[in-house]
Amino acid sequence: MIIDCHLHVWPDHIADAMQSQRPAGMPLRFNGKLSGLLETMDASGIDMGLALGVGIKASVVARTNEFIGSVPRDRLVPFGTVHPELSVEDNMKYLTENGIVGVKLHPLFQTLSLADPKVHDILAALSDAGMPVVTHVGAGADEESAARAAPALLRKLADSLPDLKLIACHYGGYHRLGEAESHVVGSSVTLETSWPPTMAELEPQRVVDLIRRHGADRVVYGSDWPMADPAAEIAAIRALGLTPEEEAGILGGNLARILGLA
Repeated sequence: MIIDCHLHVWPDHIADAMQSQRPAGMPLRFNGKLSGLLETMDASGIDMGLALGVGIKASVVARTNEFIGSVPRDRLVPFGTVHPELSVEDNMKYLTENGIVGVKLHPLFQTLSLADPKVHDILAALSDAGMPVVTHVGAGADEESAARAAPALLRKLADSLPDLKLIACHYGGYHRLGEAESHVVGSSVTLETSWPPTMAELEPQRVVDLIRRHGADRVVYGSDWPMADPAAEIAAIRALGLTPEEEAGILGGNLARILGLA
């Protein structure tokens, strides 16, 4: 089974508007719509994936979670959104009333910091509820946004919430791989493999060494659709020369275990 940990999806009208934008400085390679996502999954051989919603401001959190909660559950696992400008209680309400399984946190797009005590309080509530969190870590469009998502901040957050199921995107530090190797690799978090536009840009032996140092059983595949091509990212994982057991775990088995999927 192949499970993609990192699939952004928007309502059609928002996806259309996103075509003229460049999220984090990158153009969309696919249309960002639910129909387009399912077509890409079929074409790439992806069995299931995490549908990620990101509310860039507090006023859209409820609507974003309503949309994410409506995705087809036979193919997609709904990961909704929270925002520190809302109370812990309101954040949890908007998640639970829509049957959301986990949360996507995005310090860049949401203009929040992993060091914010309000973020810590929300994540503590998610931990108590057994809800996993997928978060961007590392660089953004500028140094200020990158500082909000620094690998060192993620490590402090993970250490302070040891029971939180925390998945760190981009090997724990997008374009900050050295910092990730110092602060995140070897920690309790699960690492995710996306590196848009493609992880094939990374030196393969460095990736293999990083995976094995961290523990291949705590690494999961993600593409970052629609900014990256899932088929190309699966091929990049398979080109690393991992053992069959390591490869199968990363492409789906590890995430299935974390989510309790059959």
